[in-house]
Amino acid sequence: MSKLFIVPTPIGNLKDMTFRAVEVLKEVDLILAEDTRTSGKLLKHYEIATPCQSHHMHNEHKTVELLVQKIKSGTTIALISDAGTPAISDPGFLLTRACIEHQIEVDCLPGATAFVPALVNSGMPNDKFVFEGFLPVKKGRQTRLLLLAEETRTIIFYESPHKLIKTLSHFCEYFGEDRPVSVSREMTKLYEETIRGTAKEVLQHYTAKPPKGEIVIVVGGKPKD
Repeated sequence: MSKLFIVPTPIGNLKDMTFRAVEVLKEVDLILAEDTRTSGKLLKHYEIATPCQSHHMHNEHKTVELLVQKIKSGTTIALISDAGTPAISDPGFLLTRACIEHQIEVDCLPGATAFVPALVNSGMPNDKFVFEGFLPVKKGRQTRLLLLAEETRTIIFYESPHKLIKTLSHFCEYFGEDRPVSVSREMTKLYEETIRGTAKEVLQHYTAKPPKGEIVIVVGGKPKD
């Protein structure tokens, strides 16, 4: 029986690929990629000629059992996402869980993920924190925000640029305008920036200057009495 490798890929800067990640991707029998076109650029850059197959949120439910059987029959597979570590707000959890249930070895390599540098760069307490990923778009959003308003640990969110203003407005409404917020945008890329301030100040900044690119929001926890 072979095994499943979980391989992080750069979130922007191609130089953030590890030597081990390149080695693994060259040696496995098959690479599962969220988008083969996006990953194709990375694989070409590092001269990785391993066969590549699509594995994303729209087909992973249907393909998991087939992939498990393929690994059990002797195929070594590596899973990558478009950017960062698979299964962190990306496909990967279902296949990982299925492999564990079938007693298939899973080896997750360390590597790039957007929220860690954003958290450290925020200057907020990081000894304890909560990773929320993307907030619900509609159903359950208010309930989640009301619950998180009482959270005393630092909170981390992912957000798309066209929803950032709405989310910051909700932070002002539910967490308070004075709650500390740090927004990191385009991590590791040419126009990377981090804007820090109160929820109100950061909202005003991005209202005047609409954002582009991938976004990580770090919010300070509710002050303890």
